[in-house]
Amino acid sequence: MEDTICAISTAISKSGIGIVRLSGREAFELGKKHFKSKTNSNIENRKLMYGNFYDNDENLIDEVLISFIRGPKSYTTEDMVEVYSHGSIVSVKKILESFLHSGARMAERGEFTKRAFLNGRIDLTKAEAVLDLINSETEIEHRSALNQLEGSVTREIGKILDDLTDLNVLMEASINFSEDDEIEPDKSSLIKKTEEVLDEIEILIESHKRGKIIKNGIKTIIIGKPNVGKSSLLNNFLNENRAIVTDIPGTTRDVIEEFLDVDGLSVKIVDTAGIRLTEDLVEKIGVEKSLDLSKNADLIIAIFDGSKELEKEDYMILDHIRDKEKIIVVNKTDLDLKINLEEIEKRTGSKPIFASMSERKGIKEILDSISSLFFSGKIEEMDDLVITSSRQENLLKKAYFSLKNVLKGLEDNIFLDLIDVDLKIATDSIAEILGRNFEKEDVLDQIFKKFCIGK
Repeated sequence: MEDTICAISTAISKSGIGIVRLSGREAFELGKKHFKSKTNSNIENRKLMYGNFYDNDENLIDEVLISFIRGPKSYTTEDMVEVYSHGSIVSVKKILESFLHSGARMAERGEFTKRAFLNGRIDLTKAEAVLDLINSETEIEHRSALNQLEGSVTREIGKILDDLTDLNVLMEASINFSEDDEIEPDKSSLIKKTEEVLDEIEILIESHKRGKIIKNGIKTIIIGKPNVGKSSLLNNFLNENRAIVTDIPGTTRDVIEEFLDVDGLSVKIVDTAGIRLTEDLVEKIGVEKSLDLSKNADLIIAIFDGSKELEKEDYMILDHIRDKEKIIVVNKTDLDLKINLEEIEKRTGSKPIFASMSERKGIKEILDSISSLFFSGKIEEMDDLVITSSRQENLLKKAYFSLKNVLKGLEDNIFLDLIDVDLKIATDSIAEILGRNFEKEDVLDQIFKKFCIGK
């Protein structure tokens, strides 16, 4: 990290301000080269200064504010400079070009945060939390990412790592003592400690079920026969005519996707082709796609026409969703009900929500049901620790299964030297979550390439 990096940190579009940042040993020198203060000739650390920014030929580019931030008390722990110009695309690009012509290098994706990690200011869980915070679109996503950035995961993983260190000490002591025939190793203490750590890890692994939904949203599929109100439901969710609504069966032949914010949860709503037996090749493909999509959905909203008796396609849908997380909606309740409600409840184990898409009745109840199925709709629950990173979950599982081997080995009186191998694998896996003793450059690249340039 000998070189000085620079990048535009704001979106390259017309805006109120644009920000260009520098980090590295030559950051101050480059900042002073291109900036001339209108108020104070002395450069002050961590103070905003007002003046002009000039290119390499001393042509005025823009009036700017500039901040010189001396390391190690900076984002990267290196000397940093941030230039705040008017949000002209031309201005920010010319400021960036000036720094590049003066010897700075264009930053790679996430390189500022990567330097913060490599320089020891943050661990890898906090680096991942930065990305989650940037990408957050709902209140729950934001709260979860902020909790992790404040160290919720770091503290819990650190505690587990300390417990594993204690377990390693106990193991080493038992191995050493076992060499003396007169001293029996304290296996009961080893077993108890191993079980305690396993419980701690299992809680975090289980939390990823919620964490995955927080990060990726709830994939929700709307299915039903043609003309039961699927597209009308989507339009009512969105308060706009996103899907075509007609009385002609088979109007929706492909999937339509939209995102909703439901009580702080990101919900991906997918309207699918109507399920019916048809000879139309294009529509048939749409029906097959609808059924395939529903297999991997987090939630299925199944809609039935309450003004008609159950038909062959309805029974096919009921059987298809039997073991799925689902919400049953009986639409067209403004008309005389002819549908067999007892049969629906018998086959699905769920009580239906009565709705009328034409009168916008039942929409709130459906949204409330989505919310109550996931986290009970309580945003304050997001103060709890959850694992949102698949990388972290995989390492937790690796540690968990290694510790399971340790526990079995202790209970089966396997040689402690052999058990110790699995214990070290578990310890290394937990340490890798934080990025300690980390030498896997390819993994770092995978993490930081998801960032934007400038962060």
